[in-house]
Amino acid sequence: MLNHNEVCVIGAGLAGCEAAYYLAQHGVYVKLYEMKSIKKTPAQSNENFAELVCSNSLKNEQLLSASGLLKNELNELDCFLLKCALKTRVPSGNALSVDREKFSKMVTDAIKSHPNIEIIDEVVEKFDVDKPTIIATGPLCDDKLYKYLSSLIGDDNCYFYDAIAPIISADSIDYSRAFWANRYDQGDSKDYLNCYMYKDEFDVFFNELINAKRVELHNFEKLKVFEGCMPIEILASRGEKALRYGPLKPVGLSKKVEGEKPYAIVQLRKENNSATCLNMVGFQTNLTYAEQKRVFSLIPALKNAEFIRYGSMHRNSYICSPKCLNEYSQLKKYPNIFIAGQISGVEGYVESIASGLYSAINMLLYIKGKKLQSLPNTTVIGALMHYISSADADNFQPMNANYGIVECEQCDDKIQKKRKMLENSQLEIKRFKERVYGQ
Repeated sequence: MLNHNEVCVIGAGLAGCEAAYYLAQHGVYVKLYEMKSIKKTPAQSNENFAELVCSNSLKNEQLLSASGLLKNELNELDCFLLKCALKTRVPSGNALSVDREKFSKMVTDAIKSHPNIEIIDEVVEKFDVDKPTIIATGPLCDDKLYKYLSSLIGDDNCYFYDAIAPIISADSIDYSRAFWANRYDQGDSKDYLNCYMYKDEFDVFFNELINAKRVELHNFEKLKVFEGCMPIEILASRGEKALRYGPLKPVGLSKKVEGEKPYAIVQLRKENNSATCLNMVGFQTNLTYAEQKRVFSLIPALKNAEFIRYGSMHRNSYICSPKCLNEYSQLKKYPNIFIAGQISGVEGYVESIASGLYSAINMLLYIKGKKLQSLPNTTVIGALMHYISSADADNFQPMNANYGIVECEQCDDKIQKKRKMLENSQLEIKRFKERVYGQ
């Protein structure tokens, strides 16, 4: 048994807060390091912890979806941040979306008031490999800390580019060219504002979008983007159908509009319960601010749009986990060090939360001298942890929750297979809890 009842957690994002809270709740004294009061990353805008910067959507809640199954697993594991999300949710059909400010404040208040958590405002550049530590800096890790971590693990400088979407003032929208509805009538019918375009309008918009000026990246960096957060202009460069069969698909909406049938539809999602500001769904971008204003204003409903926040693009860093991380989120060469969140190679908000919780569970077992525990590939959490620790290192890229990585016996009926996955997941999570807490 280690002579420790203290753990350092570096980073107060989603993974770091989940890890810190879990350990603190189990009697561990946590030193939580966070740099944002001193030095913010390009994606941060306020002082609160667990800040959501890309979108307010925590994805599908339906149990027969991979993201829904992941949330079910987290719920069974008593996930702290999931509870906060459910208490601060805003309507968005079958997705779990939150009021971002209320969510972050709730998490921050709980973390700051916990007697077992000490907040240390510091830009960490190095850490002691002899002290139990969870690195949860997120994808925008401080350069010096990332270089130090890389020097320990011999990493190959993995990175990709991520983008965030614009937010628009609701008062500036032309509602004569938009209507409230959810695709396929899922959930409340007023979760999404649909801004429609006819073919001639779309043709002008599309041509201007693919030719619009982008923010220049460093010329020594090869552009790598994550498919799940593809900038709208890069998606458009793949062809018109990439938009019309993607975020601008004009299908699943029963409400009719006057005149001809809409050729494309841009959806806006509520950023808060009062719906005073709306997020452009699927419109993450690297266009210059001036070009965003010019091109996106070609959408008829947004002709006079006031942009509360323009979209932007930033470089995300992650380690090559298959080379250095085991199935417990622990560094192979430095067993006191665990890696959690997006820097470990998981992609997505809920996935980061899951990674933080999973690493904290194993850190607690580790400092208590107990056997570390993994989850099988028949669970979403287990499949994610298995992927990042055993994928092809030469072609490693971040991964989010999906059924493609979850193991299940063959079944011709897709619905039946998903139900079997749910059954397998519930059984294995129960067994995992028995192993963790039964030692």
